[in-house]
Amino acid sequence: VQLQASGGGLVQAGGSLRLSCAASGRTFIAYSTGWFRQAPGKDRESVAAINWSGGNLYYADSVKGRFTISRDNAKNTVYLQMNSLKPEDTAVYSCAAGYGSYTSRREYDYRYWGQGTLVTVSS
Repeated sequence: VQLQASGGGLVQAGGSLRLSCAASGRTFIAYSTGWFRQAPGKDRESVAAINWSGGNLYYADSVKGRFTISRDNAKNTVYLQMNSLKPEDTAVYSCAAGYGSYTSRREYDYRYWGQGTLVTVSS
């Protein structure tokens, strides 16, 4: 599976962005997907995850109520809608996929990783 993340950019605090993670190479429906982010000088952290059907979701406490993860298996794409963005959301966001139906915040549960997309939130 090859993953391509897009949708990052510069936004003011309180604004919104939608990230996309497009998959190719294999049937994406069988894969669970997670979004991770890494801020400058910090470790990478899990943001959200979704199982293959979209029925199970996970959100980090820091983004609950502001971010929404979803997927369109017909388009082989997973989305991360980010609302009410804060300066502390500034990071490189990456998507990752693993075969099977689960939601996980652990990096080692995901075999395939896409390149990151930079999100910058100005105050």
